[in-house]
Amino acid sequence: MMRIAIVDDDPIVCQSLETILTATGAADVLWTANDGDDAVGRYFAAPGTRPDILLIDIQMPGRDGLDAAREILEHDPAARILFLTTFADRAYITRAMALGAKGYLIKQDVTAVGPALQAVMAGQVVLGSDVLGKLTGGGDTTASTPPSHRHGSSGGQENPDEAGSCSADAAAMESMLNEREREVAALVAEGLDNRDIAKRLHFSEGTVRNRVSGALDKLGLTNRTQLAILWINTHR
Repeated sequence: MMRIAIVDDDPIVCQSLETILTATGAADVLWTANDGDDAVGRYFAAPGTRPDILLIDIQMPGRDGLDAAREILEHDPAARILFLTTFADRAYITRAMALGAKGYLIKQDVTAVGPALQAVMAGQVVLGSDVLGKLTGGGDTTASTPPSHRHGSSGGQENPDEAGSCSADAAAMESMLNEREREVAALVAEGLDNRDIAKRLHFSEGTVRNRVSGALDKLGLTNRTQLAILWINTHR
């Protein structure tokens, strides 16, 4: 069973999530915290207190969830952090994902938390439908884990206010990437995985992987989630 920690400024939320996840056998809750400072302290208190996944809110008294996540990832780049919050602000979402978070969910249906945790453990990056709508500027979507976000690496250590400031703006993106890399980046942003991109462009999957890697290297990014967000931000 996966071991998680829950950070939320509302103790009732922590207790409710712990009860539900424990009762359903979805996870074993190691500890809970109600602010960012306590979360960082508990996370690094001892090797045994580091959870498989840290489920954390955004706005909390004192240090917020974004700042706490940043410090944790600076010292433990392999940390899996999943944001669960009521705030669907685009700036929050892009900052969270640029940090290297493994997902961003809006507090609506607590039954979705368990499957999201399982997806993160399986190496996926999970974005709720409301979150995808904010990033794309489109309407509602039913996809909670877009295919293009399923194989991202652990987060980098950028500290931008938004994903577009990771390393390049729109003009730089156009000049730094060749035509094929731009084609692939656009399809990554649409939610296609390597297999679908290969079919669309009549490439091999290996070629697509190389194009994605080339784009990440040129733009100074660490995973395809950042590439997708950067493309969306600079082409909206």
